[in-house]
This record gives sequence, structure tokens and C-alpha cells, in this order.
Amino acid sequence: MPFCSQCGNQVGPADSYCAKCGASQPAASHAFHPVARGLESLNPRTASILCYVPWVGWVAAIVVLASDRFRHDRAVRFHAFQGLYLFVAWLIADQVVRPMFDLMTHVHLYRVVEAVLIGASIFMMVKAAHEETYALPLFGELAQRSVAED
Repeated sequence: MPFCSQCGNQVGPADSYCAKCGASQPAASHAFHPVARGLESLNPRTASILCYVPWVGWVAAIVVLASDRFRHDRAVRFHAFQGLYLFVAWLIADQVVRPMFDLMTHVHLYRVVEAVLIGASIFMMVKAAHEETYALPLFGELAQRSVAED
């Protein structure tokens, strides 16, 4: 349990002010925030690559966008937004396109859309690994607009 920096009274680890004297307490260390501590050591290139991992990249993208570590890194934020838009396209394909074409037993258009989305994810992981901010058609434009609005 930490103590007040002014009067020595016991304060909680998340307390911003001392209950006894009202003094402002120093910012809490990252010892209580393992996710924040992990993000500090995360390479921007690795963060960009993780945003494109199929089916789970959206989690990494949200963490990147919410973190202070990458708040001013436009390239990483671009990859995070583009990865999110790619995931939304995946959801639309899975929830809209597949049921539409399941009715037509001989048309496998969903498999083509799925292959294109997987190919785009792999392509973007390679581009992110080379630290390139390649803008995919439609998704890249949306990502650039989203980064510009920040």
C-alpha cells in the first residue's frame, strides 16, 4: 500500500489525491497496468502487423487506437483503422453475402470474397512488415480519413 507524498498517510494505489491532506499524488506506476506495460515495449511495426491478423486483428486494432503509446504515430493508426475496416468487410461478407448465396447452391461467390479478404490481410501484413502504409482500395481511403480526423 503506497503512502502520501506530502503527509505520509496511506493512500490506495489508484488514488489521485490524499484523503487526509488533499495533496495530489504522483501518477501510478505501470506495475498495476500489465497491458500498458506490454504496449510500451511493443514495436510499432509489430503493432501494425497484428492489426491485420484474420479473425483477431480487430482486438489489436482497438488496443492500438485506445493506447497512448501510438496516439501520435499516424502510420500505426492508419494500419489499425484499415485493419478494422477490413474486419468489418469480413463481417459483412460472413453475415450478408454468405446467407444470400447459400440459397443458390451452385454459386460459391462467398468463397471468392473470403479468399480476397484473406489475401488482402496477408498482403497488408507483408506491407506492414516492410513499414509501408499501402492504402487498399476503399479501406485505405476510409483509414486515411479516420487518421486525418484525429
